[in-house]
Amino acid sequence: MRGVGRAVIDIGTNTLLLLIVDAQLRPIADICRFGRLGQGLDATGRLADDAIARSLEILREYRGLVDEHRAALTVVATQAVREAANAAAFVHPAEDILGARIEVISGAREAELAFLAVARTFPELAGTPYLVVDVGGGSTELVATDGERVTSSASIPIGAVRLSERYLKHEPPRPDEVRAMMTDIDTRLAALDLPRGVPVVGTAGTATTIAAIAKGLPRHDPERVTGVRVTPMAVEAQLARMLSQTVVERRATRGIEPQRADVIAGGVAIYARILQRLDAPLLITCDRGIRWGLVYEAPRDV
Repeated sequence: MRGVGRAVIDIGTNTLLLLIVDAQLRPIADICRFGRLGQGLDATGRLADDAIARSLEILREYRGLVDEHRAALTVVATQAVREAANAAAFVHPAEDILGARIEVISGAREAELAFLAVARTFPELAGTPYLVVDVGGGSTELVATDGERVTSSASIPIGAVRLSERYLKHEPPRPDEVRAMMTDIDTRLAALDLPRGVPVVGTAGTATTIAAIAKGLPRHDPERVTGVRVTPMAVEAQLARMLSQTVVERRATRGIEPQRADVIAGGVAIYARILQRLDAPLLITCDRGIRWGLVYEAPRDV
């Protein structure tokens, strides 16, 4: 049916994202809500009842917006739903609320969609080798490209929520907690064959928070955090500051959304270690992640 809008809901470990675009792929709504569906998942292997309730309430809001715009809906879920033993306790009522099937996508599929979103967002990078990194709440996807095609991709089960819950137990975190977290990240990265000396393009909330801090933004602005260039030294400085702060102090930092304050250090640590280990010259940030990848790959007529 020509001219009908398209909607994508991305159900992640920390956030639930809704993107609605018109027939020309112009955004009508681009909304982030913090369901923290993966709360406690690393320790229990299960979705918590209150996390399920929070996330279902967000989906009720999103269903109203999708209906209002009469948009064709695609729904995907990632790491938290992939690994939770009781995923059905969330998926079944969520599908009833949305009137749509939820596709639980693999880490490889996440990586593919993140790369597509970046390639379409930054056509000027065509012909230039780079590494796409999507740090989520529960997993991190890495996609290497020679500038024309994907040369390798991987998904590793570390993310902002998982690492923060697993290691950063005190405020501020203790040195032994930080060392254990960095060792975990380095161990995961050591098993991967990744290109050295190429730019890293970071998608999703951790990367755009790094950009928002660098620019001192008072609130999240998708346009202003896309295309920001941040040096590895600046990322290290941000991480050092976060690891010296309490959650309350992080919440007061310009550029950090209050709902990310308790887990942002874990996510930034992943970027800091990737940039250092790969001798990357800079981090380029991109707000357009897998939700945009799904929009870009879909046929124009729905």
